[in-house]
Amino acid sequence: MRLSAVVGFVALMKMGQTATLPCRKGGTYVTELYEWFRKFLNECPSGLITLHEFRRHFCNGTVGKESAEYAEQIFRTLDNNGDGVVDFREYVTAISMLIEGTTVEKLRWSFKLYDKDKDGAITRSEMLEIMQAVYKMSVAASLTKPNPLTAEECTNRIFIRLDKDNNAIISQEEFIEGALNDEWIREMLKCDPNTVKMERPLKGHAVL
Repeated sequence: MRLSAVVGFVALMKMGQTATLPCRKGGTYVTELYEWFRKFLNECPSGLITLHEFRRHFCNGTVGKESAEYAEQIFRTLDNNGDGVVDFREYVTAISMLIEGTTVEKLRWSFKLYDKDKDGAITRSEMLEIMQAVYKMSVAASLTKPNPLTAEECTNRIFIRLDKDNNAIISQEEFIEGALNDEWIREMLKCDPNTVKMERPLKGHAVL
């Protein structure tokens, strides 16, 4: 089964992982960029990918229909200009950032994933929507451990740790600072079903 451009992007969603595409080292970067472009055009001859196409490829490359909601959130984040399609420039910009970007740059991208209405702040409902989508994928892939935290409990726990001024929203500054200073938060905010730690604390230990 050939590697699709969209599934390739899914692999790169694991922020911080070792990756080789694309690599800015002389001709190598140009060569690898061309390969990504070829794969992109092979599946999207128009040079554009719609939500329907992205969702289909994403679901086929992950855990099926249970990935649909998460695919829609990722597509929205990729579609920088909000025109309803993702072009190659938007696609490769995200790939390059996820590979070569700093931790802070990757967290800024994650913030956009959560900030659905793009108002510069994350509400509890916005975060819960993402957590529920990731949780659904995790369950479908049998990645959750016994007696896991619910998506609601994970959201509440994150808000307790990140919402420092208790104004019921998380700013980008709170988001980045909290993720840099807390490993559990950082792993959760990556939205990777392979790394989310949703296990329930041992009895007698508070969920903070």
